Amino acid sequence: MNNYISVNINKVAKMMLNTKALNNITTTFEEHIIHGIIGPNGAGKTTLIRIIASLLKADKGNVNYILGNKKLNNIKSYLGYFPQEPSLYPDLSCQEHLEFFKALHRISDNAFNERCEQLYKVTSMTPFKKRKINSLSGGMYKKLGLMCVLLHRPKLLLLDEPTIGVDPLSRRELWDLVYNFAKNGMTVIMSTSYMDEAEQTNKIHVLNEGNLLVSGNPLEIMERYHLNKIEDIFLKIDNPKT
Repeated sequence: MNNYISVNINKVAKMMLNTKALNNITTTFEEHIIHGIIGPNGAGKTTLIRIIASLLKADKGNVNYILGNKKLNNIKSYLGYFPQEPSLYPDLSCQEHLEFFKALHRISDNAFNERCEQLYKVTSMTPFKKRKINSLSGGMYKKLGLMCVLLHRPKLLLLDEPTIGVDPLSRRELWDLVYNFAKNGMTVIMSTSYMDEAEQTNKIHVLNEGNLLVSGNPLEIMERYHLNKIEDIFLKIDNPKT
């Protein structure tokens, strides 16, 4: 039996105030690949990410987490979640953040030291261990956020628009990090509004106004619908009738 996690979404719906944030979403996030949840602002990306993270409860439908052939009742110990909004503490240094997450996940001293060394190395953040968050650039902030959620070696990594507000070079570096960690048995689900990023994922799930338009490999979708750019999918497929 493998140790990878897949996520099955079955007819999930969610109202936020008077808005239908998600409308009967059914899709599968297969194990051990990078998934992109794409769509414009207000499409329902963050709502879906939060439901997968068990931070929001669906009004109807269900989310099933499968580890190998076993259904999981609790995903929290397997989960790494990096939200879109700022979530780090401005008065703490990079190292103090990692020590906080060490205590949170009850990581042993030996494992913590080994993982910290690896994470600092791959993110090129070693010179900034003692720097406080309020003096980090946008790209460095996102790198630290990734380091914190990766410290306990999650099997399911959820990233809500992780590259928004950072410069193009930092976006590329963050993508390189995600690819490197995905190779080590992680299932990655990330939301993005950047269509060029969507084309770098293994599978996309296209949302618009709470509806799932299509799921599949980006290149195969472009071929099927004769698209020059993946963003043209919104011109080819109408929202399902509700």
